[in-house]
Amino acid sequence: MPQNITRGIKALIDEANAEIETLNARDAIEISKNGDVVIVDIRDPREIERDGRIPGAFACTRGMLEFWIDPQSPYAKPVFQEDKKFVFHCAGGLRSALAAKTAQDMGLKPVAHIAGGYAAWRDAGGPTEKWEPKKKG
Repeated sequence: MPQNITRGIKALIDEANAEIETLNARDAIEISKNGDVVIVDIRDPREIERDGRIPGAFACTRGMLEFWIDPQSPYAKPVFQEDKKFVFHCAGGLRSALAAKTAQDMGLKPVAHIAGGYAAWRDAGGPTEKWEPKKKG
């Protein structure tokens, strides 16, 4: 018997966007200059390697987000305990809406996400840089 999905991705993203702050790329570029803002890149490392990254962004794959935010988790990252604004981005702005909503639901605040993601940031003239993974051995 096929599954009956009652709330699809569009509904989840619409719900997230209704509850979180969404920044356009130009505003995100401007506030990124503030020392009280952490840009959080939730893309997969292969995407970052292929497309580049926002200089100084903290990379946190979407799959580890909850574990890195929770201070009780053995995987907790100190950056998420800082008193800063966290601005999430992905490639196009869909995953980051869900990530920001999850982070906000966990109690992280203030949070926002970039509409259009990395592509919008790059197209608006935001700084980018190439990234290569660390060589093993």
